[in-house]
Amino acid sequence: MNPESIRIATQLRHAFAGQPWHGPPLSELLANVTPKQACARPIPGAHNIQELVLHIDVWLRAALDAVHGIAMPKLYGTEKDWQVVTEADAAEWARATQSLFQGGEQLALTVEQLPDVRLQEIVPGRDYDFYYLLHGIVQHSLYHAGQIALNMKMVSSS
Repeated sequence: MNPESIRIATQLRHAFAGQPWHGPPLSELLANVTPKQACARPIPGAHNIQELVLHIDVWLRAALDAVHGIAMPKLYGTEKDWQVVTEADAAEWARATQSLFQGGEQLALTVEQLPDVRLQEIVPGRDYDFYYLLHGIVQHSLYHAGQIALNMKMVSSS
């Protein structure tokens, strides 16, 4: 049985396209963001919306790979962790959002199939278990969703 894995998958889906208790899911936050808004930098020195989307996606993909036995790479502080986006590009923005939502659903589908006993296994390349990682992915995604919402409010008001 895997009731805990199913609950984690549900939380992933709420964060990306469902009805999380905290506010709008990423799908709602990003629904009307234009490429120009996505690359705007209303907070000097902070990440823009597209950079945040790419960052969330990188960690989703790393978690998905880890569930399949691939060691999580060192991402923190690397170029892959935080890609820089300075120019509006409609095709790149569409690819970024499509990848984000596909990755979120792929991870949710994979997690809901995990036997709960796997949640206690150590993540390849880390010193913590899948329970910690997967809850962390939900929390991480929502943390950055808040930053996206703030960026969008600032871009919309300028």
